[in-house]
Amino acid sequence: MMQDARDCVAVADAGQSQLCPLRAALAAPPCVESYDEFCRVALSLFRFIGAAYATGASDCWEAAYRFADEAPGIADSPLLVARAALVRILRGGRPCELCFMPPSCRRLSKDEAELMRLLAVARRKQPGELESMICQFVGSDKEDAATRAVNALALC
Repeated sequence: MMQDARDCVAVADAGQSQLCPLRAALAAPPCVESYDEFCRVALSLFRFIGAAYATGASDCWEAAYRFADEAPGIADSPLLVARAALVRILRGGRPCELCFMPPSCRRLSKDEAELMRLLAVARRKQPGELESMICQFVGSDKEDAATRAVNALALC
């Protein structure tokens, strides 16, 4: 069943939802349409990179590069490198694998929603909040590298 974009609850607005309590409890996870173009491109690339790690298939990397080349206004290859570095750092700093949905999926996994939150905070340039969120996501031993990678991605 396809859900209308109006029913999507953006991560930042989840606490201020106007839905009734039952509907709010049953609400679908955030959907891709609730994010701007930059975040949607980043999410698609995260998903291709996640699929490459999960399957070991080089065609996932090719798809990620092709997608980056074709993305309007965000086709600079250093951005893809920054995104890949972020996924590598986040994977290495967690006790379990990151969960990525297929690139064509309209919904976000819990891990993807967290990544979108990290990116949004970095783009708003709120360093104290960013470090706190990253520490919760990867732990303190990988915090510096993850913070640098998120900031590099957000500032491009």
